[in-house]
Amino acid sequence: MTLTFPCRILFSRTHLRRALLTAAVLLTALTATTSASATTPASAAADCPSSVPYVSGDGGYSAYRVPAAVTTRRGTVLAFAEGRRDGAGDTGNIDVVLRRSGDGGCTWGPLEVVAAGDGDTRGNPAPVVDPRTGTVVLLTSYNSGAVTEAQIMRGEVSAERSRRVFVQRSRDDGVSFTAPRDITAEVKPADWRWYATGPGHAVALTHGPHAGRLVVPANHSAAPPPGSPDTGQEARYYGAHALLSDDGGRSWRLGLVDDSYDGLDNANESTAAQLPDGRLYFSSRDQNGTSPGNRLDSYSSDGAETLDRPYAVQPTLNDVPVVQGSVLQLAADKAPLLFSGPSVPTARYAMAIWSSRDGGATFRKALTLSEQRAGYSDLVPVGLRQVGILYETGVTGTYETVEFRRVPVDAL
Repeated sequence: MTLTFPCRILFSRTHLRRALLTAAVLLTALTATTSASATTPASAAADCPSSVPYVSGDGGYSAYRVPAAVTTRRGTVLAFAEGRRDGAGDTGNIDVVLRRSGDGGCTWGPLEVVAAGDGDTRGNPAPVVDPRTGTVVLLTSYNSGAVTEAQIMRGEVSAERSRRVFVQRSRDDGVSFTAPRDITAEVKPADWRWYATGPGHAVALTHGPHAGRLVVPANHSAAPPPGSPDTGQEARYYGAHALLSDDGGRSWRLGLVDDSYDGLDNANESTAAQLPDGRLYFSSRDQNGTSPGNRLDSYSSDGAETLDRPYAVQPTLNDVPVVQGSVLQLAADKAPLLFSGPSVPTARYAMAIWSSRDGGATFRKALTLSEQRAGYSDLVPVGLRQVGILYETGVTGTYETVEFRRVPVDAL
């Protein structure tokens, strides 16, 4: 494809950068569609395989990061992200923002601020749709914009300025949300320091003895034991846990807690899916554990009250670097369990989707979306035979855009 422009038009750097980004998005969408068509017939996603709800620099935000997505009962796709005003870093003035799509992610409504940082940090969106009422429930995390994760892990920050947990609800399809309500006292023990919900969509159990339960995968760090020379900043003190609600998000309590803290497998930034047999499959980033591999997983057979076994390395996902990932169990008959993440083990490049036909015991790489830089992602069902992936990507930097890609299930 050749792009031509009138010879007398002069482009600013901003215009040129956006033109390059647009061309790159179109090219990678065409590449993915071409790859899929080699093995599957033309799909309903062909009319709009890709869209870009967030472009860093737009709307007064230096960067958009940490995407999360759900599809509401009415079929609206909600694309959440962190709007970072002071740069791409994790600390500072950060809002939780939202764009809505009524056509399966082809086009997007205006940007809305769901939880304003007002100088502080609000993020790690973990949305879920209550299957009994259709209410959208959103959990997020908070800390003072003047402190860092390292300071919090070392115990140098007061409780008011440290990590806290909030919940919001929407009864109008994500058009509006209640004000953030602090639930920290219900779900954060006194000896925990760092705390992060998700990020990525949470899970509503749809079958089994705990049907209707909302399960929010999360992670934390613990204080070192008395007498330890450690500061608490060591990665060994990371662990996964889950928040549970049996009343549509009105009240919350702790469920399973991964508290090994042995440095072998350091569960961090976890996600979950309910398998057809009713069990929950949990997948987690391994934050600098000494076991070989960057992805951990486990199962729960009791609705996320406990883990069936400790987190352990998932060797068939060794291509994934140290990064957040997403899992999604499709609802169609004999549909696979999906995982998304970058596919270069030493760097954040080449977003891909893996498929499992044995409940997460093994995965195979099904589709590479692009060879570009890639970071965090979230998977979401779109219609009957499509899946959407909302992910960070860019040409020269990982966090230039948050793209939404529609993929036919038959391609996976």
